[in-house]
Amino acid sequence: MRNLTRLKSLQALEASARHGSFVGASTELDVTPPAVGQLVRSLEDWVGYPLLKRSRSGAERLTPVDETQDALEDIAQGLDLLESGLRKLRGRKARSVVLVTASQALVANWLLSRLEDFSATCPNIDVRLDVSDRVIDLAQGEADVGIRCGLGSWKGVRSTFLMGEEIIAVCHNKLIPTELDVTAGWIAEQTLIHDGTAHPGGDFPTWAEWLARAGANEPPADGGLKINSTAAVIQAAVTARGVALVRKALVAQELEGGRLVHLMPEVRWPVKWAYYVVASPKALRRYEVTAFHDWLAALNCR
Repeated sequence: MRNLTRLKSLQALEASARHGSFVGASTELDVTPPAVGQLVRSLEDWVGYPLLKRSRSGAERLTPVDETQDALEDIAQGLDLLESGLRKLRGRKARSVVLVTASQALVANWLLSRLEDFSATCPNIDVRLDVSDRVIDLAQGEADVGIRCGLGSWKGVRSTFLMGEEIIAVCHNKLIPTELDVTAGWIAEQTLIHDGTAHPGGDFPTWAEWLARAGANEPPADGGLKINSTAAVIQAAVTARGVALVRKALVAQELEGGRLVHLMPEVRWPVKWAYYVVASPKALRRYEVTAFHDWLAALNCR
C-alpha cells in the first residue's frame, strides 16, 4: 500500500533543495516561507534526522545532506510522473504551457514568424514568451526554455546548437546612393552606429576592423552613434539613423522586407558566438518542454 500522506512535504523538500531557500520554494509553491519550513521539518521529524543543512548566509542557505541528495532524483521524477498522470486525467482537451525566454531582437526578427509552425505541430501546447535581454535563470525555473547567443556553455542547463552567426553591415534602403557604388570608403563616411553591448569571447568586430577587412584606405572618424542595446541599434538602422554592424539572424525579417539592405555581402565576418536552445534537465522531464525544445532544435536543419 502506498503512503502518500507526506506528498506536500516531499514537494516542499524538493523545491527547497532546488532553490536553496524556503523563500524561493515558497514562491514556486504559492505558500509562505514558514509553511514550507514547517513541511520540511515535519518530514525531518518522520525520518529522524535533518534533511537540509542550514546556513545563515550565502546564495544558497539550504543544501541537501547526502541522504537527501541521493533521494532527490527519485522524488523529482515521482512528482513529475504524478503531474503527468493528472494531465492525462484531464483528457486530450487539456492544454499545457511552456514559458520561453529570448532577447527582444531575436523574438521580433526570428522567433515570432516561426511559432505558427509549432502551434500547428503541437496545438495543445501554449507558448508564453518572456522577452528579456537579461540572462534568465533557467536552472532555478524562471523559464522553461531559452534561446541564447554565446559560446554554448552555461551552468545548470543543457545546450543544443541551433545556428551560427555572423556580423553584417546594414542600413535603410533610402540611404543607398543612386549615383555611386557602395564601397568601404562610402560606408566610412556615413554615420556609423556602434553597438556597445558586451560580447565576451565572441570575436565581434569594431567598425575600424570591419572597414579594414572591407578595403577602406583610412580608419573611420571618431564619433557616430553609440548605443548599449542591440535591439536599439537595429531600430536606429531601420529608422535611417546610419549604418550598423549587426548579427545577421536578428535582422532577417528587415532584410526580407526590404527595410534594411545588406551592404557589401562579400565581406564575411563569422563570429564565435552561436545560438543555442537551452533548458534545465528538470524542465526537460515535462513533455511540453521537450516538445518545444526538440521542435526548436530541429530548425537548425532547415
